[in-house]
Amino acid sequence: MAMMTKTEGTDWMDDKRILITGATNGIGKTAALDLAKMGAEVIIVGRNENKTRRVLDELKTASGSDRLDMLIADLSSIEQIRRAADEFRGRYERLDVLLNNAGAIFPKYQETADGLEMTFALNHISYFLLTHLLLDNLKQTAQRQGEARIINVSSSAHRGAQFNGPDEAGAYSSTRSYGKSKLANVLFTYDLARRLEGTAVTVNAVHPGLVDTGFGSEFKGFLGLLIKALQMTIARSPEKGAETLVYLASSPEVRGVGAKYWKDKKQVESSKASFDVAQQRRLWELSETVTGMAS
Repeated sequence: MAMMTKTEGTDWMDDKRILITGATNGIGKTAALDLAKMGAEVIIVGRNENKTRRVLDELKTASGSDRLDMLIADLSSIEQIRRAADEFRGRYERLDVLLNNAGAIFPKYQETADGLEMTFALNHISYFLLTHLLLDNLKQTAQRQGEARIINVSSSAHRGAQFNGPDEAGAYSSTRSYGKSKLANVLFTYDLARRLEGTAVTVNAVHPGLVDTGFGSEFKGFLGLLIKALQMTIARSPEKGAETLVYLASSPEVRGVGAKYWKDKKQVESSKASFDVAQQRRLWELSETVTGMAS
């Protein structure tokens, strides 16, 4: 294995353990590489075992670190999220950073094995459930180490959205459903941050920008051409898109800072709807019900 070349001035990251979903491509993969180069132990979550193993090997080679591991789960499945969380807890106790990054946009209405609309399930329910299942690990780490962090990758697509439940089959809009799921990420961030006050576990949401990762490649026709044109002209690289994720996961500057929405390593204002406590509570109650986490 190649000798590891660490990012200068990041020795304090050596004992950090970071779990990243959606880490087999795009900004998740880039964030995993950057954090591994800093010396952190990184566990990636992927859906396809062969691809995830191949990416894991690539990350080990590129970072010069063997402190990487993987979990396999289809994060649209409640059962598989639970299994992945069980596997993590079986191998590890400490968790310093949970980076919820997995997400997609779907041209047509789909349902998961649990009967949930796919966009809502993958883009929000996976965040909600995995976070809850690993919350004790995060709290224990914060108690012992002084802090732990949760980062939820959202999008500017949340602006203009209102959360009134996931789209139904007869009234599905891919862009509206995606926008609602990204609003759900911010609503969840703010509600969870309030519930975690006093625990030293911080929660933040981030807009990575339009990134050239092949996102939305399933779309055909005018919308597909528009997405492709935007990615070719104004989209940023995965390296640029991952910068704020890496910053929130690693920077001492954001220690103790939570309940914020970030873009380009700066706090920015999220939509008015994201601060609506009634929408936050409605989303929380629905999420508890569909995941079986209701007390």
